[in-house]
Amino acid sequence: MRTWRDGDGTLTIGTDSGAGPEGQGVPLRIAASYRARTKGLLGRDGIKGAMMLTPCGSVHTFRMRFPIDVAYLDRKFTVLAVTTMKPGRLGLPRLRARHVVEAEAGAMERWGVRPGVRLELKAAPEA
Repeated sequence: MRTWRDGDGTLTIGTDSGAGPEGQGVPLRIAASYRARTKGLLGRDGIKGAMMLTPCGSVHTFRMRFPIDVAYLDRKFTVLAVTTMKPGRLGLPRLRARHVVEAEAGAMERWGVRPGVRLELKAAPEA
């Protein structure tokens, strides 16, 4: 089992095709520490790319400024469920979820993220 650290990375949808501009993948911000997971997207007006919260089984959008898409992932990064949440909502916990990917509303549909799709997440090398 991998230990994640806060930082940047890349999200690729499926195993063969990249998502985002020119198939380069989607910029990803990884929130693995308690402090980073607690803050998440709070206080931001938007996000370019996505944010992964790990470990995480449920999210809320209290005090958020914009609606988000939420993808719940299992241990192998297979999408269990995708939902769009407006600000001020409490998401249902997903029993098998170990990771959550958040993005601006509508992004998951554009990227082709839906239940059953496997995601590939790569952390940027440490400097």
